[in-house]
Amino acid sequence: MLSRIPVDLTKIDPEDLDREILRAAIIAELDAINLYEQLAAMATDENVRAVLLDVAREEKTHVGEFQALLLDLDEEQAEELEHGAEEVDELTTE
Repeated sequence: MLSRIPVDLTKIDPEDLDREILRAAIIAELDAINLYEQLAAMATDENVRAVLLDVAREEKTHVGEFQALLLDLDEEQAEELEHGAEEVDELTTE
C-alpha cells in the first residue's frame, strides 16, 4: 500500500467510516510489517536488521490494537473471524 488508502473514505457511508478506517489502518500495518521484514532480510548490518525486526514486531502490536477495535465495532467481523479459526482447527486437527 505504501501510504495510499485503498478506498476513497469520502465515499463511505458515515456509519461505516470508523470500520473502514480501521481496515485501512490494518492494511497499512501489514504492509509495513512486510516491508520491514523484507528489508531486514537484505540488511548487511546486524544492528540495522535488529532494529527493522523490532519495528516490525511493534507494527504487529498495532495490528492487534486496530483489530481489537474493529471487532468491537463489527459484530459480523468478530463472528467470521471466530468461524475462520474453527474451520482451520477442523482442517488441521486429527
